[in-house]
Amino acid sequence: MEGKRQQFPLNDSYEALILASIIEKETGDASERPLISKVFVNRLRKNIRLQTDPTVIYGLGEAFDGNLTRAHLRAENPYNTYRIFGLPPTPIANVGKESIVAAVSPGETDALYFVAKGDGTHAFSRTLREHNNAVAQYQRFQRRSDYTSSPKEK
Repeated sequence: MEGKRQQFPLNDSYEALILASIIEKETGDASERPLISKVFVNRLRKNIRLQTDPTVIYGLGEAFDGNLTRAHLRAENPYNTYRIFGLPPTPIANVGKESIVAAVSPGETDALYFVAKGDGTHAFSRTLREHNNAVAQYQRFQRRSDYTSSPKEK
């Protein structure tokens, strides 16, 4: 059982539901859900904080005005995965089947990081250096005028 636990860091179906809820909020592109799941699984295995914005936003509740700030990322609450290790205490959203499947059957990647590219998809990175370069490319310096967190309907 210990070998299986190291391979898959979730303890039960409730933790899978929590992870699925984070995946649901993190991407609108169904094809990315298994990769997003695997990044979170990789981070949980290495005891790295998940550092995912949707959990912070959920923890802020009605205090969130649409603008996530550095102060929000430092705020102490049980949902702030920039502050806590592991999963938050409850799901943060209703989930669809695709997110549940992704949570229990993650894709294949060594990535530990991802950043929104502004077109509804993400850039995945294995190292912090690669991630910082992606953040600089897609977020920090070039916020697109047509930026969206969800893929556009075709």
